[in-house]
Amino acid sequence: MIIGLDAASPDASVALLEPSGELIRSSVGAAGGQGEDLLGILLDLLADADRRLTAVSAIGVGLGPGSFTGLRAALSLAKGLAIGLERPIVGVPSLWAWLECEPNAQAALSRAGAAQVHLLLRGWPEPRLVAVDALPTGLANHPVVASLDLAAERHLTSAIGPTGAAETIGRVAARRLAAGDADDVARLEPLYSQLPRGITRLDEREIRWL
Repeated sequence: MIIGLDAASPDASVALLEPSGELIRSSVGAAGGQGEDLLGILLDLLADADRRLTAVSAIGVGLGPGSFTGLRAALSLAKGLAIGLERPIVGVPSLWAWLECEPNAQAALSRAGAAQVHLLLRGWPEPRLVAVDALPTGLANHPVVASLDLAAERHLTSAIGPTGAAETIGRVAARRLAAGDADDVARLEPLYSQLPRGITRLDEREIRWL
């Protein structure tokens, strides 16, 4: 059984999947959360599915970019499970997973502080930091994946919440594991598209997320 976790937005999600990628159970956290309820959701899903943690074969986790606190919470839980259960872990970029989850969406957006968002248009190789006030005007008229609070704030009436993110991340993890590919739990870190305050160059000094 594979656990999928994503907390790159306040619409954090958890999923249980068979190693084949077939969904067992999934759930979304409380609106506006920061991923702090992920463990509780996971335990409830396991109980509902009559499964035990010892049945877990791997963990897939969203790496962002997105909510700083949510990403840390999800990755801390995922790493703790991987180390404690001695299971492989697979990190999946969250915005790519959001677009895979919603094939008709033209873009995925997550917050990057008060004045910016991470924007990934379908077909772009990487997300970009964009000022909130400089978002393409056409996005309001096309399906996009965005957290529900961000969609309401920017009047993205066709927005879809990333509620299926954990399920998609679990499926990506299943594909990678089937190909013999997993990540190094000690080196796996969130994808941040901007440096922490006080750091101007990547080689200035060691940057750690924990």
